[in-house]
Amino acid sequence: MARILSALDDAWVSVSATTRAPRPGEVEGVSYFFVSKEEFERMIADKMMLEWACYNGNYYGTPLRYVQEHLEAGQQVILEIEYQGAFQVKSKMPEAHLIFVEPPSLDELRRRLIERGTENEEEIERRILTAKVELSKKKEYDITFVNDDLENTASAIVSYINGFAD
Repeated sequence: MARILSALDDAWVSVSATTRAPRPGEVEGVSYFFVSKEEFERMIADKMMLEWACYNGNYYGTPLRYVQEHLEAGQQVILEIEYQGAFQVKSKMPEAHLIFVEPPSLDELRRRLIERGTENEEEIERRILTAKVELSKKKEYDITFVNDDLENTASAIVSYINGFAD
């Protein structure tokens, strides 16, 4: 995402809210908005979320007001979200473009998760199972990129996004 944002002058990546605990180095309001389950559920009830989903036992979602503010300012808004949220956004904002980024293989995904060192083995296995479900949904996206080479994949995504810039 850092590579994509550095190449786009008018883009903003949304900060999601989550009920999961912060990981080492994550910053409130930059990495995520860390909220309680009760607060998140209140935000859902009050229609303050553009999209939301429960993923691996925690809520994740996009606060609507920040997206609206940046769209009104003429920026391209990028959301890093899973398929349930992506389909919610598409139903509310049909003009949205859904980009699916997939790993070259599940073995490579497992290797990357292990190398990242932020999840235990049980969490990694849960992520692999989730990835299998997500991969089954990729044909419902507007376009798919296989992240087999970081630089090339980022460049291709930037080209795609710039194709829709005003």
